[in-house]
Amino acid sequence: MAKPWIPSTERDVVVMSALEAVRAFSDSLDRMYAGMRGDMDMNTTDLGALRMLIIREQQGEVVKPHDLATHLAISTASTTKLLDRLTVAGYLTRKPHPHDRRARIVMLTEEARSTFRRHFGERLRRMRDAAAAYSDEELRTIMRFLADMERAMLPEG
Repeated sequence: MAKPWIPSTERDVVVMSALEAVRAFSDSLDRMYAGMRGDMDMNTTDLGALRMLIIREQQGEVVKPHDLATHLAISTASTTKLLDRLTVAGYLTRKPHPHDRRARIVMLTEEARSTFRRHFGERLRRMRDAAAAYSDEELRTIMRFLADMERAMLPEG
């Protein structure tokens, strides 16, 4: 077990404070997602699938079942069960791929979009308002920091 890190310099204190802020933000996201999971009667993987689909849709990308499996790190069988669950719940549809007749894509329903807007809309507006107070340079620094934190969270190997 690693020994606890105890800040010993002013720089260490700033780094610790930044990491505590990341943890607090992560905790607030966890609380928000827990509320959504309860309201939408779904598990963490289901919600992760819907979040991925919303982001990919906003980027104009199509999503195949394999893409979901890779993103969520779940098996093909688990992906099929997930897609069945979310389809029955009215959140997803499966359609033929627009360019590959052998493949299928997964798309959000209007119900899924509406539910996400209801749960996230006001929060996203407040987050945009908070971000507007920062300069472009500051936001780029924050984005770089968060990307570095994301990479640091990946398993070693």
